[in-house]
Amino acid sequence: MLRRRLSGSSVSMTNQEYLHLADACLDRVANWLEGLDPEEVDYSTTDGMVSLDFPDGKKFVLNRQSGNSQMWLAAGVRAWHYNWSPESQAWLDDKDQHELYARIAEVVGEKIGRTVTL
Repeated sequence: MLRRRLSGSSVSMTNQEYLHLADACLDRVANWLEGLDPEEVDYSTTDGMVSLDFPDGKKFVLNRQSGNSQMWLAAGVRAWHYNWSPESQAWLDDKDQHELYARIAEVVGEKIGRTVTL
């Protein structure tokens, strides 16, 4: 069984474990977006990616980065890379350790002009 070390961590996981966690993350975000008004934010999914589309033509993207065992979020000119933390059971930013779902809710809320939670 091939195991790889998580970026910035002494913990390792298999590719299958990573894909399971990453796909669960993408599913959670897609399910959350389903409950938002499509006039504020629409979305589409492809294998390993959720694309958030706004009425002004701007796009945010959440995607798997299998080579690094990370999730990447791009929102306008800003971007973040997230590692899975087994201790926190959460995707945490590789620089300041903020949590992925909180950041998605923050940037979407900023974009649509109201507070949202994920």
